[in-house]
Amino acid sequence: MKRNYYYLVAGLQDISLDIHKLTFNQLAFRDELKQHLHPNDHKLAELLFLPYDNTNLLTLLNKSDKDFLEKGNYSREQLEENIKEPTDLPEYMMRFIAGFKAKEPIYPDMSPENELTTLLYDELTETVSNEFLKDWFQFELNVRNIMTALNARKYKVPYEQQLIGTGETSETIRKSHARDFGLSSELEYMEELIAISCKDDIREREQAIDELKWKYLDEAIFFHYFTIEKILAFIIKLGMIERWLSIDKDHSNELFKKLLKELQASYELPETFTEK
Repeated sequence: MKRNYYYLVAGLQDISLDIHKLTFNQLAFRDELKQHLHPNDHKLAELLFLPYDNTNLLTLLNKSDKDFLEKGNYSREQLEENIKEPTDLPEYMMRFIAGFKAKEPIYPDMSPENELTTLLYDELTETVSNEFLKDWFQFELNVRNIMTALNARKYKVPYEQQLIGTGETSETIRKSHARDFGLSSELEYMEELIAISCKDDIREREQAIDELKWKYLDEAIFFHYFTIEKILAFIIKLGMIERWLSIDKDHSNELFKKLLKELQASYELPETFTEK
């Protein structure tokens, strides 16, 4: 039987993708939830922050001078101890650390970033018991891979090793030469993604992707009124809003230029792609 969080859900700020101010950020909300959620439900919320842990782990393994991200579940000290001797991190992280240290990557043809992300999504889509969260991770993975492949096709560059995950849909995208990768009958949002990929303006494209994700979340929680699903969707939406709030409306400002670089880097395609 699902737990209901009547007062918590009733007190959530009414948000939209184009909101101009938040009463609290994603990190503050995550920390506040510790006081209100059942431990099992809080563990579900923590799964949404694992990508930040991935980034922090790679920063430490590569001995980079990048800032340590606060949104991660694990402190710098915890990660450093586990790099020495992996003991209490998620299974996929411990597998990655072992392979990284031995210089024997699990997926040799992938970059370390893509390898770690693949391990993360494989674990999330296979082991998470909450159906809403499991479906969200699969949806997010599909959108990411489809957009990467469509953009690569546009510039006629290979993309098979740039895709994330080893599941059936990921493999279909890698192997199919069809316009829609043969997925239109399975994924109702396939044609919308194709239309989005035709947008030349990166900002418009990214906004359209977030609008698609927002719509997906609204539909997925339509019949979830006061349960953990409502709260998980709110966390995801906060993350989307925070990114756009950090960007000024003026396309010429430094923050927007930084976003463009991050978006280009996120595709992790060959240099000929980013140059074009």
